[in-house]
Amino acid sequence: MKKQTKSAQTIAGRHQLAVRVKTSKYRSKSSNKWLERQLNDPYVAESKRLGYRSRAAFKLIQLDEKYKFLGKGKTIVDLGCAPGGWTQIAVQRNKGSGQVVGLDILETEPIEGASLICMDFTLPDAPEQLKSLLKGDADIVMSDMAANTTGHQQTDHLRTIGLVEAAYEFAKEVLADGGIFIAKVFQGGAENSLLTDAKKNFNKVGHFKPDASRSSSPETYLICQGFKKGL
Repeated sequence: MKKQTKSAQTIAGRHQLAVRVKTSKYRSKSSNKWLERQLNDPYVAESKRLGYRSRAAFKLIQLDEKYKFLGKGKTIVDLGCAPGGWTQIAVQRNKGSGQVVGLDILETEPIEGASLICMDFTLPDAPEQLKSLLKGDADIVMSDMAANTTGHQQTDHLRTIGLVEAAYEFAKEVLADGGIFIAKVFQGGAENSLLTDAKKNFNKVGHFKPDASRSSSPETYLICQGFKKGL
C-alpha cells in the first residue's frame, strides 16, 4: 500500500462523517448515487472550503508534494485548464511572480495572475497563440486534457492519447532546459512510442496516481522531468 501524500492525510482526518441521500422520485438511481458520492467526497468538501474551483486542484497539489516542481517565479502552461483548479494552484505557488498561461475549449472564468485562452488545442493555430503569450521558455507544461467520452472505450482511449501526444510535442517546443511535462493518461499509462521518445528527451520518466484521483478512475499522470533542450 502506497504512502499517502501529506494533503491526503490531512483531508482524511478532517472529513469522516458519512452522508446518506434519501431516494427521490425526481432523481434516477444513478443521479442519487452520484449525489451521495459528491456529498461524501472529502476533496469536494475541502475544495469548497478553500475556494478551489474543482477537486482536481488536489491532484496538482499532490503531484507537487511528490515531485516538488511548483514554486515562486515559474513560467507555467496549463492545458485543459477549465474550470481553473490547477491554474489557481499554479498562481498561488508562483507567489505573485512568474507567469501562468492556460487554455481550454471551454470558457474559464478569469483568474487573477493568469492569462487564459478559450480555444480548441487541436486547432493548428492554438499552440502559436499560447507561444505568443509566453515571455520566455516554460518551466512546466501540464495537461489535464481528456477527450469527451463516446462510450466506446478504445475510441475514447485513442482520442485522449492523441491529446497527450499533441501536448507532449508542444512541450518539447516551449520547455526550458530542465523543464517538466505532466499529462493525464488512461489505461495503464502512455503509449510505448511516446514513452520511448520521452525517455530520450527527459532525464526521468514515470507515472503517478494522486490520492485525489478516485480509485475507480483509470486515470494516472505521466511525469517527465529534466527536459534536455536542444537534444
